[in-house]
Amino acid sequence: MGIIYEDAVLIKEAGTEGEHTVITVNCPDKTGLGCDLCRVILLFGLSITRGDVSTDGKWCYLVFWVVAKPTTRWNLLKKRLLEVCPTCTPAASGIYYYMPEFQQRRPPDIFLLKFWCSHDRIGLLHDITEVLCELELTIKRVKVYTAPDGKLMDLFFVTDIRDLLHTTKRREETIKRLKLVLGNAMISCEIELADPEVAARLQSFLPSSISEDTFRVELLGQHSNEVLADESASVVMDNSLSPSHTLVQIFCQDHKGLIYDIMRTLKDYNIQISYGRFFANSKGNCEMDLFIMQADGKKIIDMHKKNALCSRLRMELQQPIRVDVVSRGPDPELLVVNPVELSGRGRPLVFYDITLALKILNIRIFSVEIGRCWIHDREWEVYRILLDEWDGFSATRNEIKECVKKKLMGWE
Repeated sequence: MGIIYEDAVLIKEAGTEGEHTVITVNCPDKTGLGCDLCRVILLFGLSITRGDVSTDGKWCYLVFWVVAKPTTRWNLLKKRLLEVCPTCTPAASGIYYYMPEFQQRRPPDIFLLKFWCSHDRIGLLHDITEVLCELELTIKRVKVYTAPDGKLMDLFFVTDIRDLLHTTKRREETIKRLKLVLGNAMISCEIELADPEVAARLQSFLPSSISEDTFRVELLGQHSNEVLADESASVVMDNSLSPSHTLVQIFCQDHKGLIYDIMRTLKDYNIQISYGRFFANSKGNCEMDLFIMQADGKKIIDMHKKNALCSRLRMELQQPIRVDVVSRGPDPELLVVNPVELSGRGRPLVFYDITLALKILNIRIFSVEIGRCWIHDREWEVYRILLDEWDGFSATRNEIKECVKKKLMGWE
């Protein structure tokens, strides 16, 4: 059977203020493991400032230096990191091998969290989202409507990381935590297993307010992708330094989730990192050296593959998330768009950051829709937030756009 050892993940917490917490992972390797680990770290709201990755194709060793938060639940973080590490089985020789058959998991059940509130208030949706994040309930879809009489109806389609939402105890805990936040404003709250047909109908839409340019992947025109650079980002690919690896050198402005964005791109292209080193400096820039190979164990020679990978990497450096404020009738609508992993997972904490930025700006949300669509052979997650101008908020549309973008990118 598959085995995961507790010491596969070690966390050395920062001893004093200003020090970094060090996360060490030592386990069997698999393509995309770096992406999965970075996603968990991002989900816990931590920023990676430095990292080292090394693997021989069977076993890997990864070290991440992260900026700690006072509220970080380190034991829970370790548990979630262990869950994405490949299992292994002892052989007669004492060598442990990765057993992929033990990694197959069924898709999580989707639950509908439905409740009515007697009235809305600024920051209400963010407070709800914060509770769901603390409970490890992943938001898949949201429908929020404000009725003419001022009542608020919220529909949250969620999955449970703990896989316990089918139990009465877990549901009661969730409703209790929500009631503490909503107080007497909560009229009713129900949690039920979502109808698969209903959930499926919410997944695909392309609003008329979004043009295909919003999703445009080919940002580079006719540039040669051997070296792609501008004032803020550079991607250089070199095949001359290793007989079996392609060296990718990246220099760019740092942002929240940068390492995840790069690892996600390489995972989607089925690229394995044999050795990598990256760090963010005090000026807000990130430097990265990655020795990579294809699934067949060879360097990337084909020019079309190099160009495609280089173009995608540069796009992730410059526009990992698209943000805009457009007109939807007489009211402003905030649009946020981000790519989805090939595995089907969306970017962590996007809705959390959006609602936090609007709460800071003192802007009330009238309605919300979250869905997905396919364009340019790629799946995208789309957030549509209709803002309530009846409050007469003072921020301009450009100020709203910049505040939301800074919160999403970690540029506060």
